Amino acid sequence: MNAYRRFFPKRHTFLAVVHVVNKDQTLLNVRIALGEGADGVFLINHPPVPSRQLYHCYQHVREVFPDAWIGLNWLGLSPEEGLDMMQFQMNGMWVDNAGIREDSHGAKEAILFAEKRRRWEKEMKDYFFLLFGGVAFKYQQHIYDVGRVAQLAVPYVDVITTSGDGTGMAPDVEKIRVMKNAIGDHPLAIASGITPENVSRYMEHTDCFLVATGVSDSHIELNPGRVRKLANAFV
Repeated sequence: MNAYRRFFPKRHTFLAVVHVVNKDQTLLNVRIALGEGADGVFLINHPPVPSRQLYHCYQHVREVFPDAWIGLNWLGLSPEEGLDMMQFQMNGMWVDNAGIREDSHGAKEAILFAEKRRRWEKEMKDYFFLLFGGVAFKYQQHIYDVGRVAQLAVPYVDVITTSGDGTGMAPDVEKIRVMKNAIGDHPLAIASGITPENVSRYMEHTDCFLVATGVSDSHIELNPGRVRKLANAFV
């Protein structure tokens, strides 16, 4: 069984994305996300919030929700630096760039990171997390053959994660279809532009939805009603 399905056996998964500012704000938004039906959360820090603050906010949330699925996106850190921040009970790590390229380097960067990750898992006595890796992702080098790079990512990325052209921008449905057809049963996630109103367009070709803007009142405030509306779309 794919590692992803050990955590999320349902056909579709909804992970609410919380932009971290401080402990109280983070906990409030996680309460909204989980209380209104999200399957888990990703915590993410945007400048000027440092990675250490993200770490402390995670710890605070974990004490309140010991069994929740919680992943982290260490913005401002390289994947290798983010891996150094990962600890037992952190369920997922999201990197915007999985290191898959169309040129002659191919998956070289992803291979090197996978080797480091295997050493980390051994040191952690085989504890593992899900790696959400950006492929054909916003603000990265443009990809011409999205199907090919998605296939290259399969051995190295637990959940291939893509997006539209920018924050809050939905991806082209054809792009998603091509990527999913290329990777088959391997999980595919969308991490921009999903809303309760448009999610049905992507369900056939997408396993997981990472959503912030489409269910928020502001950059740091989830909207309970919209979180519930999106969660209900998968019932």
